[in-house]
Amino acid sequence: MTPTVRVQEERFDIAAETAALSAGRHDVGGVASFIGIARSDDGLSRMVLEHYPGMTERAIGRIAAEAAERWPLTGVTVIHRVGPLVPGEPIVLVLAASRHRTAALEACAFLIDWLKTKAPFWKREEFATGESRWVEARESDEAAAARWGR
Repeated sequence: MTPTVRVQEERFDIAAETAALSAGRHDVGGVASFIGIARSDDGLSRMVLEHYPGMTERAIGRIAAEAAERWPLTGVTVIHRVGPLVPGEPIVLVLAASRHRTAALEACAFLIDWLKTKAPFWKREEFATGESRWVEARESDEAAAARWGR
């Protein structure tokens, strides 16, 4: 299984990505998905996501490979957007396919937990007031990732 990993500015098509992961395959019993969407907390007007091209994709690829080692997956798709995003826009898509739902669901949760803590992205929040701030790692994200151990 070779995961699909993309970092892009463009929106993604959830239905097309899901179909691409399972179309014509008879070994896929379930596809679990997570779609992250930009919120407007505290008057946020936009979020700007930055990354280091090449390094970020390799890091996500390693996370996807680890998921494939832990669960019997038939496919993985991870698409993460970068650039300016306004509230309501999709940020990230994680798809995990397997013969059985439990593996797909657990792998999907693992992937998003590890993306939140291990993938090299830098996020800056911009507010209607003109203020901006860099987003720090949250303890809750670290705790979620810690449940998977190493």
